[in-house]
Amino acid sequence: MVEVPSFLIADDHPMVRDALASSLGQTFPGARIALAATLAQARAVLEVEPETDAVLLDLDMPGMDGLTGLALLRSEHPTVPIIVVSAVRGATTIRRSFELGASAYIDKSAALEEIAAIVRAVLDGEVFAPPESGPVDSFAQRAAQLTPQQWRVLALMVHGDQNKQIAYKLGVGEATVKAHVTVILRKLGVRSRTQAVIEARKLALPPA
Repeated sequence: MVEVPSFLIADDHPMVRDALASSLGQTFPGARIALAATLAQARAVLEVEPETDAVLLDLDMPGMDGLTGLALLRSEHPTVPIIVVSAVRGATTIRRSFELGASAYIDKSAALEEIAAIVRAVLDGEVFAPPESGPVDSFAQRAAQLTPQQWRVLALMVHGDQNKQIAYKLGVGEATVKAHVTVILRKLGVRSRTQAVIEARKLALPPA
């Protein structure tokens, strides 16, 4: 394990961020801890600190769109361990999180000592197993193959943007977007844009 690790805590609740930061600071003296309250802030931190040793990620914060945000971070930073810290307890959400690349999934109600122990284990290279219940979610596994830019395109498709709008927002040509959409449909194993959007929306979190 690294002697002085660096962490990113991404959660939109200040009290949760402070509690996690305090726990990590006590468990890993001298650790560098960055904070983010939105997906955009988390991405900005990782852009500057791509060697961050672990991300503690809340699934339900601005910009996340459920598991789409996790998948985007995973694809942009494939080597950074992501530890989901969430109040969502459903086995399906937990399993999908692992399929999309999470190293661990922690219930927000867990004791800070337990959270610190899991973080230490992840830094030591452990990956915790998802629950076995329920069928394998093959769509999440296929979606995990998308590149960062393809995730950006898919996320905008889910929001209802057409190719011209997506091209404008991403600063690319419309032909490039069309090419991305074609590859996205192929990787997801769907026949139409509508079907891709319907399946992607299933990555949203269930209501609390």
